[in-house]
Amino acid sequence: MILPIVRYGHPALRRKGVPVEVLDSEIRQLIADMFETMYDAHGIGLAAQQVGRALQLAVVDVRGITDRPSTLFRDGKPADVDEAMPLVLINPQITPVGDPVSGPEGCLSFPEIYADITRPESIEVRALGADGRPYAFRCGGLLAKAIQHEVDHLNGILFKDRMTKASLEEHQEEMEELMAETKASLK
Repeated sequence: MILPIVRYGHPALRRKGVPVEVLDSEIRQLIADMFETMYDAHGIGLAAQQVGRALQLAVVDVRGITDRPSTLFRDGKPADVDEAMPLVLINPQITPVGDPVSGPEGCLSFPEIYADITRPESIEVRALGADGRPYAFRCGGLLAKAIQHEVDHLNGILFKDRMTKASLEEHQEEMEELMAETKASLK
């Protein structure tokens, strides 16, 4: 089922997610719905907060993106990114391991707003998968950027919080309009 994606100004986006303790049928259905919602919106990542749920749960799929490559290493060996997709990240923990790089970023909760965001180029990731088992890997490029973006959401951090002062000023009017629309829709 396609879920509504909450937009900037919705209080769910600022809520830190609680850990997922039990991988029950409700969580499995939420995961399936989040993938369907993300694909319908043409996104590459979606956090539970973006569908109004304050959980430590995100989904990511960077298959088919060729203009911004990704790297993936499992057990220190290169792995095929496409074969690893789609990813379910339950209770993820990330550790930066690369130098910061700037690159374009957008967010499904901020439609049509894009800005260069600086993030570590590579990260180490530990999470539970859709089967509830722990897994770990190192990644870089777009995949690292997407996972960091989603983990930010899980902690109530928005991509606007990572914008430069110049980007914030450039998008201020759009973001104020978006927030006003969101707040009006909640009344």
